[in-house]
Amino acid sequence: MPSFLQPPGQARTFLGAPLCTDLEQVRAPFAVIGAPHGSPYSLRDFAADTINAPTAVRARSARFAASIGHFDFDLDGVAFGGGPLPFVDCGDVTDTHLEPRAHLDRTTTVVRSVLDRGAVPVVLGGDDSIVTHVLRAYEGHGPLQVIQIDAHLDYRDEVAGVRDGLSSPMRRASEMAWVERIVHVGLRGVGSARASDVADSRADGNLLVKAEALRSHGADWLLQQLPLGARYFVTIDVDGLDPSIAPGTRATMPGGLLFHEAAALMRGLSSRGMVVGVDVVEYCPALDVNWTTADTVLRLLINLLGVHATLSSG
Repeated sequence: MPSFLQPPGQARTFLGAPLCTDLEQVRAPFAVIGAPHGSPYSLRDFAADTINAPTAVRARSARFAASIGHFDFDLDGVAFGGGPLPFVDCGDVTDTHLEPRAHLDRTTTVVRSVLDRGAVPVVLGGDDSIVTHVLRAYEGHGPLQVIQIDAHLDYRDEVAGVRDGLSSPMRRASEMAWVERIVHVGLRGVGSARASDVADSRADGNLLVKAEALRSHGADWLLQQLPLGARYFVTIDVDGLDPSIAPGTRATMPGGLLFHEAAALMRGLSSRGMVVGVDVVEYCPALDVNWTTADTVLRLLINLLGVHATLSSG
């Protein structure tokens, strides 16, 4: 296949992992992919600060890479069993102004190639519209239960005539035969969803979990509602988290998931089934405060993948 990847910005890889832009050479359990560009509603959106998120997350990951072999109190042990880092970093999906939407198909192609090699994709976005094109790669790799951490439902059919924009990824996911159910976690406040969109998601059999419900009942309460033995894809929209731990996003909303709530959910998913992919979207580095959001994102990924890697190797 042609190369649709370029080395990451600032030549920094995720947690210092080896760089592998040749997808035919992917041999690691996890493959990190930067997908900076989504499906914008306007040219202004195409240049939003979210395009800088993959570079920022990788750069900040150097802080944790230096101590990845130390005792991790979140995991009650050493991350990844203290062995070699189970990642490769595949770099970023390329874009070109000559083909303004080519990067969307390229994202799907790259993720599908990683899946075909038996690796778990770890996608660093980019805005929320990227999720649609990541999930399209899972045709033939399902069925999936999609766990969406987000303040918003993202169930609009279209906005301004755009059907794969950042307000629509869960609506598009619901149309994919390989997606069994969506679990919307962290809902609160007001966003793009109309009453009909909420009704549609419920009618489609999805589970809607408000942030205050998770706060009241805890992560174990939600985990018990998830099927055993399922294949889980996790999408983390930064605005699903509380602004106290994730200020670096365009749509902050009070009352989001706190770190220990989100981390407990991440760790617990592997007790219910297999985590087959994860993405992080809607991080705006320019809006961050003291790298708080980047640190939160990195710690959630280490919690999710650290447990998954330990159980898989056992």
